Amino acid sequence: MEWLRLDIQFFSGEKTEKATPKKREDTRKKGQVAKSQDINTAMLLFFMFITFTAIGPYWKGRFTNLYIHVFTEYLTRPLTLDQIHLIFIDTLIYIGVTIAPIMGVAIVVGIASNLMQFGFLYTTEPLQIKLEKLNPIAGAKRIFSIRAIVELIKSLLKITVVGAVTFSVLWDSKDEILMQAQTDLNGALSFFGSTTTRMGLSASIALLVLGVLDYAYQRFDYEKNIRMSKHDIKEEYKNIEGNPLIKSKMKENQRQMAMRRMMSEIPHADVVITNPTHYAVAIKYDESEADAPYVVAKGADYVAFKIREIAQKNKVSIVENRPLARALYANIEIGQVIDESFYQAVAEVLAYVYQVDQRA
Repeated sequence: MEWLRLDIQFFSGEKTEKATPKKREDTRKKGQVAKSQDINTAMLLFFMFITFTAIGPYWKGRFTNLYIHVFTEYLTRPLTLDQIHLIFIDTLIYIGVTIAPIMGVAIVVGIASNLMQFGFLYTTEPLQIKLEKLNPIAGAKRIFSIRAIVELIKSLLKITVVGAVTFSVLWDSKDEILMQAQTDLNGALSFFGSTTTRMGLSASIALLVLGVLDYAYQRFDYEKNIRMSKHDIKEEYKNIEGNPLIKSKMKENQRQMAMRRMMSEIPHADVVITNPTHYAVAIKYDESEADAPYVVAKGADYVAFKIREIAQKNKVSIVENRPLARALYANIEIGQVIDESFYQAVAEVLAYVYQVDQRA
C-alpha cells in the first residue's frame, strides 16, 4: 500500500492540467505572456518601407533643401561658436521634423503589434532585479537548454530565409543594376530606392510568416510552462476558499442571485401579505407543487418595498395583515410550506383574494 500511495502522490504532482484563470492572471501580472518578437519586427519593417514609399518624394525634397541650405547659407558666412551652435540646433530641428512621420509610424505599429498578441498589459515585474538570475549555474543551464537550441535554430532559419529573399530580389535586378552606370543621378537614386523597398517588403513578409510560426510555438511553450498539477489546483482552490475577501464576494454574489430568483417568483404569487410597510410575504398555493400554501418571497424594509412594488406592477393582490405578516416572516423560510398553525389565517386571506378576483 505504501508504494501505491507514493505513486499516487507522484502522478498528482505531474503538471498535466491546463492552467486555471487565476494562474493565467498571476503569470500575466508578472509579464509572462505568449509573444513573438519576430511579428513585431516584421510588422515594423513592412510599414516602415510602406511609409518610405509614400513619403519618398517628400524626403528627397527635404534633404535636397537641407543640402542646398548648408552649402549656400551656413558655409558662406564666418563661423563663430554661436553660429555653429545655431546651425546645429536648426539642423537637428529640420531633421527631426523630416523623420517625424517615420517615428510616428514606428510607435503606432509597435504598440499595435503588441496589442494584437497579448492585449493591454502594464507591469513593472520584469524590471525588478532578481538575484537568482545572477546564478552562474542557472545561467549555464539556460544557455545549454532545449529552449536555447530552439532559439539558435530559429535565428539561423531567419538569417537563411531573409538572406535568400533579399538575394533573390537582387539577382532578379542584376541586369538593371549593371545598367545604372549609364543613367543619371535621379534615375539611379530612383532605381536603388525602389529596389531597396522591394527587398525590405519581401524580407518583412517572409519574416512575418516566420513570426506567425514562432508565435504558435511561443503559445505552445507558454501553455506548457503554466500547466498545473492536480495538487496545485487543489491548493489554489483552498487558498481562494480561505481568502476572506473572496469568500465575502462569493457570498454577496450568492445573495444577489437568491434575491433575483426570489423577485422573479413574485409575479406568480397569489397574494402579498404586508405589515404594511416593514414586512412583506408573498404566498402561492399550487396543488401540483405542494399540499399547502408556501412562501415564494419575503423581506423587510427596503426588500418589502420592492416586493410590494413588483406585486403592484404585476397586479398581484396585496393584503394588509400585520400579525400574520410578522409571524410568517419570522417562522417560514422562502420555498417552505406554511405551518399548520397558519392554515386558518392564510386560508381566510386566500379566500378573500379569490372573491375579489372573481368580482373583478
